[in-house]
Amino acid sequence: MTHGPGPTRSLEARYYTDPAVFEQEKTGVLARTWQFAGHASQLEAVGDYFTFEMADESLFCIKGRDGQIRTFYNVCQHRAHQLVQGAGRTRVVVCPYHAWTYELTGALRAAPNAKSVPGFDASKICLTEIRTEVFLGFIFVNLDPEAAPMEDWFPGARAELEAFIPHWATLKPLEWVEIPENCNWKVSVENYSECYHCSLNHPTFATGVIKPETYDIQPQGHCLRHRTECTSLDQLSYDIASGHPNHDKYSSWFLWPMFSFQVYPGNLLNTYHWRALGPERVVVWRGWYSVEGRDDETVRRMAQQDRATTVEEDIHLVESVQRGLKSRGYVPGPLVVDPASGVNSEHSILHLQRWMREAVDG
Repeated sequence: MTHGPGPTRSLEARYYTDPAVFEQEKTGVLARTWQFAGHASQLEAVGDYFTFEMADESLFCIKGRDGQIRTFYNVCQHRAHQLVQGAGRTRVVVCPYHAWTYELTGALRAAPNAKSVPGFDASKICLTEIRTEVFLGFIFVNLDPEAAPMEDWFPGARAELEAFIPHWATLKPLEWVEIPENCNWKVSVENYSECYHCSLNHPTFATGVIKPETYDIQPQGHCLRHRTECTSLDQLSYDIASGHPNHDKYSSWFLWPMFSFQVYPGNLLNTYHWRALGPERVVVWRGWYSVEGRDDETVRRMAQQDRATTVEEDIHLVESVQRGLKSRGYVPGPLVVDPASGVNSEHSILHLQRWMREAVDG
């Protein structure tokens, strides 16, 4: 990406194809940013837990007796055996190797025969905790203990989302679908973060949900905020009368680097979460939510339509881009950055690629 006179050029192909760049990201951007772990509804009772992986680390979230959700590295402080697998419920966390036992707060409760060890002080042994925030029911974690809070990273996003999904506290996942894509995670994120391609490639979305000529994306801290007017509401295939404000709007909040909230007309919440599996492999979790997770025909229909149209269309686009990035004939072209912004401008990609470059080059 070049600066100075003339257009800004896109990132060089190596940022998307070089395994060394991906290794840098695992210890850098993926370990020093707020990443989605799961939904609070997965931890309804005291002692509920689930494991997940992030930046080559095994981690687990667990609900304490005080109602607080905490996240720990999934490793015993004795001789490094992993503590839990999958998801479940427990009164205490017991290491399966030597039965060292930890409270739900991470503090060591007991260790067999430890009393025979001179100077053994259980009060100084605790699982390594990770920064955790619950953001409108979504659990985010950051491996950087010095990281600024999410409100500093994404100013105003929480308040705006509350205005679009005021019933967020009642929502639970209705459907989570994993969508594998054979591309670098940044290719997929970039594709999500511009609508320059929408009219040509997403006819259902461009004619059945949004008015493309009104679509715009602007940064708010490290959030890319998508705004648009909707198509004629009588063209929508479902009743949007939810009883909530903003029921006649579509909006999206992309939280750098790997998560996005979308709200469709009718206050229908859905999410994207990218999980990088390698330099050229990513899984996109598409989530749809309903009140108490109950079956909802409208949400089901919209999720099915989304998978059959926008999701399927995007898979072909991003995988073609990844193949093209490996071509010796590719020379990074100029970004189309319109000073007036708008749907046919890549000003959002300008910001996104700046964050991407800073994450690798410092």
